Amino acid sequence: MFNFGLQIKRMKKLIYILIAFASYSSFAQDLSVERIWKNYEFSPKRIGGYQAMNDGEHYIKVKDGSFYQYAMNDLSDKGVLFLDGSKLVVDGIKIAFDDFQFNADESKLLLLTKVESIYRRSFQAVYYLYDFKTQQLSPLDALHSPQTLAEYSPDGTKVSFIHGNDLFVKTISNGKVEKLTQDGKRNKIINGTTDWVYEEEFSITKAYGWSPDSKYIAYLRFDEKAVPEYSMDMYGGLYPEAYTFKYPKAGEVNSVVTAHCVSVDSKKVQQISLGTYEYIPRLNWSTASNQLIVQTMNRHQSELNYWLVDVVKGKVSSKVFFTEKSKTYIDIDDNLLIMKDGKSILRTSEESGYRHIYQLNFDGSVKQITSGPWDVIDFLGFDESTKQIYFSSAEKGAIHKSIYSVELSGANKRDLTPTIGYNEAEFLNGMHYFIHTYSNANQAPVYSLCKSDGTVVRVLESNQAFMDKLKNERLSKKQFIEVNANGVKLNASVILPVGFDPAKKYPMYVNVYGGPGHNEVLDAWDGNDYFFHQLLAQKGYIVFQVDPRGTMYQGAEFKKSTYLQLGKLEIEDVMNAVKEYEKNTFVDANRVGIMGWSYGGFMASLGITKGADVFKMAIAVAPVTNWRYYDNIYTERFMRTPQENAEGYDRNSPINYVDNVRGKYLLIHGSADDNVHFQNTLDMTTALVKANKQFELFVYPNKNHGIYGGNTRNHLFQMMLNFIEVNL
Repeated sequence: MFNFGLQIKRMKKLIYILIAFASYSSFAQDLSVERIWKNYEFSPKRIGGYQAMNDGEHYIKVKDGSFYQYAMNDLSDKGVLFLDGSKLVVDGIKIAFDDFQFNADESKLLLLTKVESIYRRSFQAVYYLYDFKTQQLSPLDALHSPQTLAEYSPDGTKVSFIHGNDLFVKTISNGKVEKLTQDGKRNKIINGTTDWVYEEEFSITKAYGWSPDSKYIAYLRFDEKAVPEYSMDMYGGLYPEAYTFKYPKAGEVNSVVTAHCVSVDSKKVQQISLGTYEYIPRLNWSTASNQLIVQTMNRHQSELNYWLVDVVKGKVSSKVFFTEKSKTYIDIDDNLLIMKDGKSILRTSEESGYRHIYQLNFDGSVKQITSGPWDVIDFLGFDESTKQIYFSSAEKGAIHKSIYSVELSGANKRDLTPTIGYNEAEFLNGMHYFIHTYSNANQAPVYSLCKSDGTVVRVLESNQAFMDKLKNERLSKKQFIEVNANGVKLNASVILPVGFDPAKKYPMYVNVYGGPGHNEVLDAWDGNDYFFHQLLAQKGYIVFQVDPRGTMYQGAEFKKSTYLQLGKLEIEDVMNAVKEYEKNTFVDANRVGIMGWSYGGFMASLGITKGADVFKMAIAVAPVTNWRYYDNIYTERFMRTPQENAEGYDRNSPINYVDNVRGKYLLIHGSADDNVHFQNTLDMTTALVKANKQFELFVYPNKNHGIYGGNTRNHLFQMMLNFIEVNL
């Protein structure tokens, strides 16, 4: 007999199973490029900008266009309306702003709107001024717009800005705008901001500053008329539009850079005498008096001079109070703090063999504050009241970052972030609190508000919901190992295939950067790159990363060992590290590929040429293929000029080894790459064709070095995945 009730129960059970399976499948689906780079499903939460108030106990956050004030120690996190966004109206239209800045006494605001990027750090914007007393909002200067690098004078009575390569000042009380420099012109003269190569390699765009008494502005002037030009075609119209800018390649002429001081009242300009030099990488006012600290360097970047400049009653005098020399090069960074006593500065140096903190007195005397076989990474601030220096370091290893405090005397160094991983801190006004960001290779960032002693006040964003979501993905833990690469100990990381079986053999994908100033092997959250590597692990690939000699935070000798021969030791180290890891029986040594971007693209190109017996496949994105084509500040820092070191340039250019190519090679570049010029890929193409070597090439029209925007990243990584699956 047919049991209708039993069948109903069975059908219900089957439906429940199917629903459960469908639900599980929706969560446990495999990774895809589209999920990572189009849908952006794997983006943990970030926290908005915290603008600390002068009292050090409150901060401002923006919500829905309005400003709210919060107390640091208020665990309820209840804000008080500070400025209603409905008041930010000009000509009946509410403005939408991208960023904001207070003046010194927090009575006024600068609002940045319509911000547009120019290069990596430079931008232009339309600025507005808001006065809390009058509750009036007005354009900074409608006539000279857009502007860049606007800021209030220390006394809050004026606003300075750059427009058309000239320096302007607006007096707020009467609205009068005055032009302090007169000769600014694109591709010829720049006042108050920097040329392309300073922006990229010295990491500065703001090249001016107010004196503490608001009477003077010191600034740099760039005469770039003699600098050779580089031109890129921009496509989209009936005819391409040429974009031309000054770009000094290795061995070529630099801008002539001079330092000046202008009186805001009299408009009198005085040039600051700084002896003989090639570069002025930094210019900083002291807060104690009208004293200016200016750094100058020679072209080899092996000698750094610190100048003390006095501006007294309209007269400018200067003297060198400290000089550092190196047999190789000296890095320029922002590790410079000027003491309020007006007698000394704090800086970092590698003179001991590791980067440490020193106090330099204006009388020329020097005191070392930190020491040990580890590198300081960044200054985070100095508390004048407690004489505590706050800094980050790699004391726990080059793959880690931790936050410390130490007394000015060098005593009582304290670890404020004992959890191993990657710790970052942004100290707020007053130095009483900092925003702590913690992550590790398998943990998304956790943001906390901490007291200056490291005590957690509250967690601002745990990203726990994001981490819970990842439990439903098939992920393989990223692991760190040390590899003995032909006698050189190197840090490396490995992601093994999902469902790893040591009895099987797996292909290996090597991701590398390998250049100075950047480590790839870090115990830190790696964003979408992490998930692309997890996607490869799901498809059965071992993902391997290694930091060769020349990379950071293992002392000066390790970092500077590649001097005059960029690429030689690095590719040897990567090849030897791969060979060492191939000793594991689960690695298929016949299926090893390499991929890199920028300097990593240079390394990948060396891998498929010099390393043709190791790598079956290479993907080079935006690669340098000949250091003669790259900018002079970066290249000459490590290589000197081609005229001095032709052999170093030629022996390590992959262009000169294309005859070795046997594996599959994919070149990718943006046609509007202002940094690593498309010329690099075109010349590599010419060499490959001449050698009758087959390869693949893909060009992204009008894309810069980052190759992003719209569907670009999704397309790029899908193309790379397809190439890997076919050829590895």
